[in-house]
Amino acid sequence: MSVTVQMLVDKLKLEIVYGESSHLEKEITTADISRPGLEMTGYFDYYSPERLQLFGMKEWSYLTKMTSHNRYQVLSEMFQVETPAAIVARNLDIPEEMLKAAAKHSVAILKSHVSTSRLSGEISWYLDSCLADRISVHGVLMDIYGMGVLIQGDSGIGKSETGLELVKRGHRLVADDRVDVFAKDEETLWGEPAEILRHLLEIRGVGIIDVMSLYGASAVKDSSQVQLSIYLENFETGKNFDRLGNGNEEIELSGVKIPRIRIPVKTGRNVSVVIEAAAMNYRAKQMGFDATKTFEKRLTNLISRHEENK
Repeated sequence: MSVTVQMLVDKLKLEIVYGESSHLEKEITTADISRPGLEMTGYFDYYSPERLQLFGMKEWSYLTKMTSHNRYQVLSEMFQVETPAAIVARNLDIPEEMLKAAAKHSVAILKSHVSTSRLSGEISWYLDSCLADRISVHGVLMDIYGMGVLIQGDSGIGKSETGLELVKRGHRLVADDRVDVFAKDEETLWGEPAEILRHLLEIRGVGIIDVMSLYGASAVKDSSQVQLSIYLENFETGKNFDRLGNGNEEIELSGVKIPRIRIPVKTGRNVSVVIEAAAMNYRAKQMGFDATKTFEKRLTNLISRHEENK
């Protein structure tokens, strides 16, 4: 996914101090942000002009102490054709020399009232999400009680129908059929729909339905963290399934591992209710309430008492 300066302006509600339409169409190619401290002293040996240049109180204070000539020289060297934009935080005044240097190299100047640290975090979060490498997986991504659950399984097993039932039960659809996932960081997996499939659900025999139109805005979500994978598979006599909940199966997507629970499907079984219970049980385990350990502890105590009474 490509990100332009205009997209960043729209997302973070930045003020455009200087910038023509061509400047705002520049692509941002890296999520890294530069706080140009050493560069203002004239040290450009390891300077990265392709990064966004963020000016906070420290950088601004140093600039104001320079002579007009030196200020323009440094900013002219800092702003290159490949520089997407310069952003000034805290609603600080823009030096005239910055505007001249920006005009010379076609660099947009943006402004925000937000503090520098907070603005840096917001920019990094947005760019990391947009520029991360994505992979597509087949399945249905649902937001169940605020937790992202990826429902997968064999073709025709009823993933989309299960998703529809979960929507009717008050949960939210994120993506159907194709889920684009990416690693937000080393431990966080995020998922979103393909743009062409956003808010749409395919039900065999009915066709494509628009979940947002039928069930309202509260029934859909644009993206979600992926925390749990549910795999639906046909029930077969003699096939082993986890009955105590002490299985530790995982899948790895975009370098991030998430737990997977296999659920057998057969006629008459309410799969959506089972998935709800699986999601709540997983959340309970994350909070330290493990029903399996409770059962094992009770069983151990029962055996111990039985042995003592012999």
